[in-house]
Amino acid sequence: MTEERDVMDVDVLFVGGGIASLSGAFHLSNLVSAHNKKGEGKKLDELMIAILEKGSSPGAHGISGAVMDPGSLKDMMPDFIEKGAPLEGEVKKESIYFLTKTGKIKSPITPPPLNNHGNYVVSMSRMNQWMAGLVEEAGVNMFPGFAGTEILYDNGKVIGVRTGDKGIDAKGEKKPNFEPGIDLHSRVTVFGEGSRGSLTKQLITNYKLDEGKNPPAFELGVKEVWELPETRLAPGEVIETMGYPLKSDTFGGAFIYGMKNNMICLGQLTSLDYADPFIDPHREFQKFKLHPMVTALLKDAKLVQYGAKTAPVGGYFSIPRLTFPGGMIIGDSANLFNSQKIKGINLAIRSGMLAAQAIFEGLINDDLSDVRLSSYEKAMLESKEVKDLYKVRNFHQAMTKGLYVGMTLAGMHFVLGGSIFGERLSAEPDHSHMKKVADLYGTAVPSEEAKGDIKYDGKLTYDKETDVYYSGATHEEAQPPHLKIKDLDICYGKCTELYQNPCVRFCPAGVYEMAVDEDTGKKTMKLNFSNCVHCKTCDVKDPFENIQWVPPEGGGGPKYTVM
Repeated sequence: MTEERDVMDVDVLFVGGGIASLSGAFHLSNLVSAHNKKGEGKKLDELMIAILEKGSSPGAHGISGAVMDPGSLKDMMPDFIEKGAPLEGEVKKESIYFLTKTGKIKSPITPPPLNNHGNYVVSMSRMNQWMAGLVEEAGVNMFPGFAGTEILYDNGKVIGVRTGDKGIDAKGEKKPNFEPGIDLHSRVTVFGEGSRGSLTKQLITNYKLDEGKNPPAFELGVKEVWELPETRLAPGEVIETMGYPLKSDTFGGAFIYGMKNNMICLGQLTSLDYADPFIDPHREFQKFKLHPMVTALLKDAKLVQYGAKTAPVGGYFSIPRLTFPGGMIIGDSANLFNSQKIKGINLAIRSGMLAAQAIFEGLINDDLSDVRLSSYEKAMLESKEVKDLYKVRNFHQAMTKGLYVGMTLAGMHFVLGGSIFGERLSAEPDHSHMKKVADLYGTAVPSEEAKGDIKYDGKLTYDKETDVYYSGATHEEAQPPHLKIKDLDICYGKCTELYQNPCVRFCPAGVYEMAVDEDTGKKTMKLNFSNCVHCKTCDVKDPFENIQWVPPEGGGGPKYTVM
């Protein structure tokens, strides 16, 4: 029996309530308002623009480093400061260090790609909260707590999305509070789900939007916000590091940013193309805090919040086609991220703006055909932000060679405008880089020392379970797990034998746990899905591609306020 569902018709639907969608909705509403005031041409009265956000409230899932290049925001909203943009501080001081386990070497210069002067330290969750207020004032409909779970098609064209059912128990049965999802029909559907969007993945496959492209690549960022007893880092001050705790064959780096009210944020980025199955990005971040420079900074400080997310770092050649019949892809979902500059907010805002411009022109001309919408992709590729991305088109691929060789190649790329040893370096998916334990360590079960585990003191270093508490992550536990393991036999067989179940380490939230029965010695996969912070690492890094991340019941997940 087919479930009856309410249908809501909207003109433009943004799937995902991040900065890309918020910017697109804001810019579109401003374009429409300005056009209607002029009174020229076709008037766009009663236009309905809607944003779906799976988080419990706007900003609840918003997380980034983050140092924002304000260029695109300034173009969209010249008075963003006067409008109260929640800026933590303008970058006026920055330092770069190479760390050893106990020492540090300060770079005498700041490489041009890492020069942040004139940029702003921001909290992504606060930025999203602020932008959500502006779009609602502009008449946009915000629907927090609703996850888009299914794409709706009509004769090969996207006509909207279906939101997830609520009130389904762990066995898939309806609970007394059951509410079927709603079908949102839209003239244009814009997908801004963030990094590794679950619906965007389907679109890319269905329409072959990645044909001839590099596979996407990701880094996992693990981040904490701390409150210091006094000001030790000025708001807007930036410290970036490389080296310890990551080994030279694993690319990544750490950051410390000054915020207002004696707060700082710090985090570690680990490229998910690493080879060692025993790497645990969360643990590596905890090690970073054990460095004397960081330990001194955090003396008598208090942990405020924790979070994690992936960033799409594959670069220019990993950007899929941005339009398809009935819609567009924007922001991190489109792999619009500059990994050399560690910048994505400006690209997300620009993509939202240019998508809005194309939609507006289509509405005015009553033409939302593929050809009309494709003007968005053309404009995006000609934007300053993507032209900058083209100049560093091989950066991430060079860094797969390891820190030292990679930095040498990256420097040559920068001098030569992005090209060396050919126009385009080859790339393989992140999951394919993992090496078998026996090949790497000479034994299927290496020593505890080789695994690199540490003890957590609960004052400076925290285990995953404690950190998840500080993320505010909660899910309705009486629901089907939203981490779909396709074949448990792989977990108990090949994955144990070859890789020693790396999911228990690469997940920064302790979702995956291998329990061993004391009597039989058999392993059982335990899914602590209520811990999930929606970073999508499992969807990216599992060596057998055996895990699929899908949205849980709307409103679940982290509840970020300052990330």
